[in-house]
Amino acid sequence: MKTEVNPCETSRAEAFRLWMSSPMPMVTLVKTLDVTRLVKASIKSGIKFTSLMCWCIGKAASQVEEFYTLPVDGKMYRYDRLAINVIVNNRNGGINSCDIPYTDDLQQFNRDYLELTAQAARECKSSFLEDHMVVGTSAMIQTELDGIVNQYTDQFCNPFLAWGRYRKGLFKTTLPISFQFHHVQMDGGHGARFLDELQKTIKGIEYGNIKLV
Repeated sequence: MKTEVNPCETSRAEAFRLWMSSPMPMVTLVKTLDVTRLVKASIKSGIKFTSLMCWCIGKAASQVEEFYTLPVDGKMYRYDRLAINVIVNNRNGGINSCDIPYTDDLQQFNRDYLELTAQAARECKSSFLEDHMVVGTSAMIQTELDGIVNQYTDQFCNPFLAWGRYRKGLFKTTLPISFQFHHVQMDGGHGARFLDELQKTIKGIEYGNIKLV
């Protein structure tokens, strides 16, 4: 559900006052993640690395309260559900946008990921979940990248993560990732906490209550 809220009644009141009208309100953090266990989990389970990565992003985001609010067109909205957006290469050689609802159930998320991305590729149509707070992603695995900066515009205020090809080392596999977010939605400390939570989620992917195929 998407509900408009009074920003003055939220913890982001001062941030809303300071940066809602900023011409460049986006902040970008870059971090290199250890994805060794995620790669192993992908091989072990048969689940695509990108699907696992997107699930981990949703899992980590669900632990940070600030992800559930978003400033749009001078207003503040509150959401009770998250979704992960992925960019899909379609059969005509173009791209489409695809929103995948996040759930703690990894198996269900992967089924939705496979079904919705295949549909987007086949039909060459984008799909959007307007009642979800959407976290954007883009995986450019054609090459290794040190960092990515998305367009700085008020046309797209959602948090956005992007990465290239992961790097295999002798003892571990790493992945530089860029995380961009609207300063009204969260501060740098919240962004840093999310990235730490993402790393923690990735390192725990093979353990706990997470059931792989």
